[in-house]
Amino acid sequence: MNWLAKINLTVVTERLGPFKSALFLLIVISICLFSGYRFGNYYHNYQETTLNQQKTRLDELYSTQAKQVEQIHTLEVELVVERLANQNSQSTLKQMAEEHYQVKKQLAFYEKVMAPEKDADGLIIDNIKIMATQSPNHYRFQVVLVQQELKKRYVKGYIELAFEGSLADKPKLIKLSEVSSLSKKDRSFSFKYFQVIEGEFTLPDNFVPEKLSLSAILPKTKWQKYYKLNKNQPWSLG
Repeated sequence: MNWLAKINLTVVTERLGPFKSALFLLIVISICLFSGYRFGNYYHNYQETTLNQQKTRLDELYSTQAKQVEQIHTLEVELVVERLANQNSQSTLKQMAEEHYQVKKQLAFYEKVMAPEKDADGLIIDNIKIMATQSPNHYRFQVVLVQQELKKRYVKGYIELAFEGSLADKPKLIKLSEVSSLSKKDRSFSFKYFQVIEGEFTLPDNFVPEKLSLSAILPKTKWQKYYKLNKNQPWSLG
């Protein structure tokens, strides 16, 4: 802007004359006004474009937010439905378990009537379960014993478990005592209503189990007679 300070209007007027000086001044003012108008118009257009872009971006954000809120509401409804379905499933499973218990109770009664050899003075073998572990050929077993008759005295004894199968393509019978560190005391029972006996064992690598043989033995004492209750079932993992 130093060049404006160097302009001397008196000299310009003397050289150009009053008319030309006025015309020159008018032209300069017109140029300034036109330049200001064009600049202002450009800046206004720039502001409008920026404003429209921001508005479009804001509309997109509002739209995205609305979709997310709608999705959240949908997921909340699905979660409520899943909870209700889970509650219904648990109720159904509980009812099925109760029905299963009643059926097993009735079955045990009819077995006692039709096959008394399966009952040892009210003692029954309710369940035998074999479960695999993370270690190869290493398993856990669970035996559930139940006394049907409500006696005053405890029923006492021990179990013997054996595994029938093939070893090196030949029939083989392996006793639990051969593949487990459980002692006779660990395999003993003494109960009034029911008892669960559990333990672990490891079968040989090339042994293929096919059948389980369980015996519940009640030694003769002053309060009970000698009984031996046997139960066989195919090998299966529960």
